[in-house]
Amino acid sequence: MPIHRLRRPLAALLLAAFSLPALADGFITRLLDKPVPGGVAVVALPEQAEAPRATYQGKPLLTIREDGQRWIAIVGLGLDTATGQQHITLEDGSQLSFTVNPREYDQQHITLRNQSQVNPAPAQLARIQRELKEQTDAYAQFSPRQPSNLLFDRPVPGRQSSPFGVRRFFNGEERNPHSGLDFAASTGTPIKAPAAGKVILVGDYFFNGKTVFVDHGQGLISMFCHLSAIDIELGQDVPRGGVLGKVGSTGRATGPHLHWNVSLNGSRIDPAIFIGTFEP
Repeated sequence: MPIHRLRRPLAALLLAAFSLPALADGFITRLLDKPVPGGVAVVALPEQAEAPRATYQGKPLLTIREDGQRWIAIVGLGLDTATGQQHITLEDGSQLSFTVNPREYDQQHITLRNQSQVNPAPAQLARIQRELKEQTDAYAQFSPRQPSNLLFDRPVPGRQSSPFGVRRFFNGEERNPHSGLDFAASTGTPIKAPAAGKVILVGDYFFNGKTVFVDHGQGLISMFCHLSAIDIELGQDVPRGGVLGKVGSTGRATGPHLHWNVSLNGSRIDPAIFIGTFEP
């Protein structure tokens, strides 16, 4: 066959190859990439043999190989994250940019009979500050453990009763936005770990009541609060689906429910992203 008759098919194949995207988005990207304040950004990383290291605002990031194809960084974006261009920093000092889109959150008005849970007395403030430091330190932990799964199970059955991020007013006074996701559930309902992890903090706190923190690995941490009972011990490894405790109404709560926080690189983010119920 003449050589010139081979050139056209070869040229067509090369053109098609270069017009294809380098890699299609994998399952984790499609699930988690919700780059809004209170959301998650997924950033593709350079190819290399070992897991790349990356930071965002000086904090280490969760990095995984997605679908056996490419390295990605999973970035938690706090509610105070500015919209527009943000960047992560790689180990060699280079940077990769991503865009944070705007998102509006609703308001929630709550009436509490106990006024001290709105405006604590000075003696209570010392306790609150001490407890806040304990919990902030727990959120800041970063272990080498690889998360067992990133599509989380629901920790309890039942409807989502109060969404993440709403601006909260207690007895007419604005306080911090809602940093977790609430599930309506009756007292005593078992609370199960949405992914495997290690219990890194247990306590009975002024606002949160009985509380459990679970480290899923690489800065991905769950917090469960307002429990009526804790059925696990500090330092214990818990499998996916392992029982952590029971639903209650301890701390600042108007009735029995589970409040579930998810934190990534020290930022509280919408847990609905991880169970596939996120709504823009």
